[in-house]
Amino acid sequence: MSNAMNEAPLPAKTPIVKVGIYSLAVNLILVAAKLSLSFLTGSLALRADAFHSLVDVFASIALIIGLRISARKSPNFPYGLYKVENLVSAIISLLLFLTAYEIVAEAVKGSTSVESFGYWILVIVVILILIPLFFSRYELSTGKKYNSPSLIADGSQFRADVLGSSIVFIGLLGQLLGFPLDRIAAGIVALFIVYAAWGLLLSSMRVLLDASVNHDILDKTSSIIKAQPMVGSIDSLVGRNSGRYIFIETTIKVRTTDLNKAHALSERIEQAIKSNVPNVDRVLVHCEPEVKTKLRYIITLSDRGGKLNQEFGTSSYFAIVDIDNRQKTVVSQEIVANPYREFEKGRGIKVAEFLLTYKPDVVISKESLTGKGPGYALDNAGTEVRQTEVNTLDELLPQLANPGEKVNS
Repeated sequence: MSNAMNEAPLPAKTPIVKVGIYSLAVNLILVAAKLSLSFLTGSLALRADAFHSLVDVFASIALIIGLRISARKSPNFPYGLYKVENLVSAIISLLLFLTAYEIVAEAVKGSTSVESFGYWILVIVVILILIPLFFSRYELSTGKKYNSPSLIADGSQFRADVLGSSIVFIGLLGQLLGFPLDRIAAGIVALFIVYAAWGLLLSSMRVLLDASVNHDILDKTSSIIKAQPMVGSIDSLVGRNSGRYIFIETTIKVRTTDLNKAHALSERIEQAIKSNVPNVDRVLVHCEPEVKTKLRYIITLSDRGGKLNQEFGTSSYFAIVDIDNRQKTVVSQEIVANPYREFEKGRGIKVAEFLLTYKPDVVISKESLTGKGPGYALDNAGTEVRQTEVNTLDELLPQLANPGEKVNS
């Protein structure tokens, strides 16, 4: 293997490549059958349809080549050659345009004289319609499952083949009955093929030109990032398709200046995105420290009157207080109940995880959390943990607003 390549091509047993090989085999069968029937009947329409299927053979060969080399990476292409699939998809869309032209040309110039052949020819043509019809469903479902634009494009090409063969069937039936209907049918079907080709070409060019992934994927990714307690805000979030894969890049503000914690956070975000968003190949997370204009404190309480509780996990309520750093004033205050107060096992950790959903900067408790599970959980999320000897919230608030007053014991 060449030293320039650090990733081997997709093996032949990979489902996507396997379907590409099946596609080639089906097209070869269709070409052989249609050519044989055209020689038996002298049908120009069948011969034209055989040449149309021959174009599909070349498309299948291009599909297999594209699938095999799309997974390779090299120093010259560090992001891989995934977009080869989209290039193949664009080529197939152009072949669809060619197919539409062939159908229209056949409808305009094709012979309308009645040929001498039996109805058994129509039965065979129906079989030739059913083969690509069922295979296109199989190929499209596989392409959607693995998010492969090449398979989706090739499946659409098989659907076009179904339409082309249907035109042949209508033409042959019309010849037998003395009604040349194939020209009208050809014009209608050609419009559908042009529409399908335009859709494939447009989607391929969006990827090749690095257009963004759809909003649903970005919204889902944004929710995953914001669910991390250490994330303060998202400055930017972009995503792009490359073949069947997605690349995500984001810049976030983090509530820590500890590089090790920021690095661990970026790894958690990457794994969460890859686990919940299909076909993500790479996630690039850039962390920047959050500039604080206000601090959020959470204080353990035993009652709504503001008395501080002696133990962290058994606190009945929590006071959530936002302090403006510049004005040195309380800008908001809220009391929330402790939903895990009655829990016996793992209560402290559950309470810590509950408080982290409010993204506090500081948690204040009369109980020391040093060396305990809740303390580790809060610290790992970038939340400072303080112990105090103050007994009431009213005594504590002036100290929080005035950084000159120490809260720690």
